[in-house]
Amino acid sequence: MKTLNVVAAIIKKDNQILATKRGYGEFINMWEFPGGKIENNETKEEALIREIKEELDCTIEPTKFALDLEYQYPTFYLKMSCYEAIIKEGTPKLLEHNDARWLTKQQLNEVNWIPADLQIIDYLKETME
Repeated sequence: MKTLNVVAAIIKKDNQILATKRGYGEFINMWEFPGGKIENNETKEEALIREIKEELDCTIEPTKFALDLEYQYPTFYLKMSCYEAIIKEGTPKLLEHNDARWLTKQQLNEVNWIPADLQIIDYLKETME
């Protein structure tokens, strides 16, 4: 079974988190934290910055390592490193997603998350104000 090594950004602004809605693939129309695959010879932080630039056309700054998680999907095994981040430059544009929302801690359960990302929600419920 294939293992995917990916990174995800927990982008924060004013006590809110950016959630994005998948616009393609197996999990279309489910919500996720943006990010993607780590390329060869790339650090996790570099991958995160590149992926957010590709997906949302803005520049982020990872500010804190949040958590590593692993999740077994039917067709692949996921290893994901998650980082809290802020937007340094630009405004998120939906290049690969079909929607985005800024969510407060109280709103985190209002969207249908991709299964692995539920572990990030647990982390946020413990750490967000």
